Amino acid sequence: MAQILVVDDEVGIRELLSEILRDEGHDVRLAENAGAARAARAAARPDLVLLDIWMPDTDGITLLKEWVANGQLNMPVVMMSGHGTIDTAVEATRIGAIDFLEKPIGMQKLLAAVQRALDRSHKPGAGSLSLAAFPRSAPLKDLKKRLEQLAAKSRTVLLRAGPAGFVELAGRTLQPPGRAWVDVAADSNPITLDALQAAAGGVLWCEELGRLTRLQQKNLAFAAERLEKFDLHLVAASSHDLAALTALGWDEAPLRRLFEVWLGVPSLAEIRDEIPDIAAHLLTQLVEAGESPLRRLSTAAQNALRQHAWPGGYGELKSVVKSLALGALEEEIGGEDVTRLLTPVPDGAPKTPAGLAVEMLALPLREARETFERIYFEYHLGLDGGNMTRLAETTGLERTHLYRKLKDLGLR
Repeated sequence: MAQILVVDDEVGIRELLSEILRDEGHDVRLAENAGAARAARAAARPDLVLLDIWMPDTDGITLLKEWVANGQLNMPVVMMSGHGTIDTAVEATRIGAIDFLEKPIGMQKLLAAVQRALDRSHKPGAGSLSLAAFPRSAPLKDLKKRLEQLAAKSRTVLLRAGPAGFVELAGRTLQPPGRAWVDVAADSNPITLDALQAAAGGVLWCEELGRLTRLQQKNLAFAAERLEKFDLHLVAASSHDLAALTALGWDEAPLRRLFEVWLGVPSLAEIRDEIPDIAAHLLTQLVEAGESPLRRLSTAAQNALRQHAWPGGYGELKSVVKSLALGALEEEIGGEDVTRLLTPVPDGAPKTPAGLAVEMLALPLREARETFERIYFEYHLGLDGGNMTRLAETTGLERTHLYRKLKDLGLR
């Protein structure tokens, strides 16, 4: 049967609920406060949590928010309270709880709620970290506060960072619990009002404005004009300035709107002392999602991760953590595992050709060719100011063929 964590500061209620649930064949663990609940949740992911709202150390709503921020709310949670209000129940549901029980809790009502929750439970995927997961980190806490201040006054937030930054970790901070996260770069079709309605209350995201196709640029501009209507935030990032993006084919008007409010995000190398903690959170998520065997980072491994320059930023860190988790031979990942993975390719081994990203070389030939062609034509479109005659001369293509090629690539 299911593993159920019961969190309540009243010993009588804990004993009553555990007796009922054990009689039904469930494996029950008990926690008398939020601190004990944190420890139990860190030790293993339960199939269900029954969580009291009013507790002496930390209330259940706050604990629920912590689990969301840490990417740990990947199990159903049923809130309990003897003094609950409709507003409290609504807030708990908005954060991520799936049900609310009012005390005193009858046996039939309890069992029905437990069954509903377990029926809705599913195998979790790896969660998404945000800056809220690091309350003890001064630089990340400061960045989170600045982000929230900007978002409180503006529905568009531009994050300026180089390739070695961690813009996704920052951007996820503005995603309300349980709300949509829509990656504009993941869809090559025109965005619709129905799609915006489905994402209402969530975040539209773009990791790098310079990589968007012409159609995706238009999608972003279309959505930016309707953020208020659908209660959306647009969070975009770029290492390019306004002039460089204009040269890549962007229309100036939507760009200027995006550049109205922006915030600089440091590189991972600038917050190297936080890297072990970020890596540990990523590793925990992989383990709990069933994507990796049980793993932990040794002190030597943490130090090796801290010393790395991380030129590929947050994406590189996530890839390295997953590679370590799947490739390590022991439960504890050692410093030599990290060193072996991050050691530069020997001189005799094939090297990535200058000007080409290693990610492109890993793609199937057809996808790699299409990716290169898109980058190539975006560059020359910007360079020639969109003039098709000059573009045809530059590329050596007949105009009819050129128009067809641009349409196939989503650039027209």
